[in-house]
Amino acid sequence: MDPLDIVGNLSNIKPAYQPVFSAVKHDIIGYEVLGRIDHEGVWKSLGGFFQDSQVPDEFKLEVDTHILSIAIEDIMKHDDKKLLFINRNAKELMVEDGETFIEALQPFVERGFSLNRIVLEITEHDFDEDFESLNHLLLYYKTYGIQIAVDNVGAKSSNLDRLRQLEPHILKVDSKVLRDNDSSGYQDIIYSLSMLARRIGAALLFENIEDSFQLYYAWKHGGRFYQGFYLGEPSYHFLDPFEKEFLIKDQVNSFIRREKGVIEKRLEFVLKWDQCLRELLVHWDGPKRADSFLDKVTSNFNFESFRMYICDSNGKQISSNFRQRNDEWIKEPEILGTNWAFRPYFLENMMQMKIWNKGRLSDLYSDIETREMVRTFSFPLSDHHFIFIDIRYDFIYENESLLM
Repeated sequence: MDPLDIVGNLSNIKPAYQPVFSAVKHDIIGYEVLGRIDHEGVWKSLGGFFQDSQVPDEFKLEVDTHILSIAIEDIMKHDDKKLLFINRNAKELMVEDGETFIEALQPFVERGFSLNRIVLEITEHDFDEDFESLNHLLLYYKTYGIQIAVDNVGAKSSNLDRLRQLEPHILKVDSKVLRDNDSSGYQDIIYSLSMLARRIGAALLFENIEDSFQLYYAWKHGGRFYQGFYLGEPSYHFLDPFEKEFLIKDQVNSFIRREKGVIEKRLEFVLKWDQCLRELLVHWDGPKRADSFLDKVTSNFNFESFRMYICDSNGKQISSNFRQRNDEWIKEPEILGTNWAFRPYFLENMMQMKIWNKGRLSDLYSDIETREMVRTFSFPLSDHHFIFIDIRYDFIYENESLLM
């Protein structure tokens, strides 16, 4: 439609509401407000209008303000305390130094509407604008209690520094990216975002959830809020807050059962390897005979491991590398004396093994040498010496519990 036809027919425009669900109580905590226009008897999305860079920002602002006013009126009549998620782009917000947005909200504040129920969504793409001015404006909005959400994080290589500086309340992750991207690379992005969210106190909201797998992914990766057609399509009225409670609760219970099974199986491997090494401890005769001890260990890990070695409590390697090649264990004495204490968590893991006197299994990580995803099982031989057994990728791949 022609932008002038849209701006000139505000009476044919109204908001649609897509519910946002909580991972805590499985209820609706708010609605994203989406624009719709009646075109020849058919309600159509205004997404194209708002995304068109050729449409003047003043036009978009006028339509957005109209939709926002109706949405707040609706939710106040409904006597609901739910949140309203409002989409705005940076240029639109910058009109008249951002005061237009506050002025549009002020009449409702005077009638008792609390601005902490507004979640203002901007996209990560908006960071390409004048970020400093945008950051100052959003800080100003925060003083009114308005919450900030950043949309489409993870769709590109996220600018984590700017996200950290902005400190939004919510990070919105697009679940569609799961289908469109290399899963291992996307896993790394999600991990980084979840760590950042924890550091800045932000919640993760997974949107565009269209099936059970995407809901599982959101749940497993710490999503506090869920949104998507699988749970609720946009509609022109507000729903019963617990309309999808049984669906979400049933799905989450199945996720929990599955996750417990995976964890239990993984711990069985840890206990098995721990017991194996405890039985072999009778052969441990100190650091001078470290290679001799490894000679006795290797045959017990023919299927699981491709490399093992022993370090002291300062991270210095006191044995050769024992590496499996063509079903034979080969010694690599040239590695003797190297120090691995620089690796993240290395010293902390050794201290935990020393204090708790039990083996530990690392998270999945990419081995620097082989570039394959591996895990390392480590075990205390004494208070000052520790064995490290690298688990081969093909064994991990064959055992789902080690992949997760």
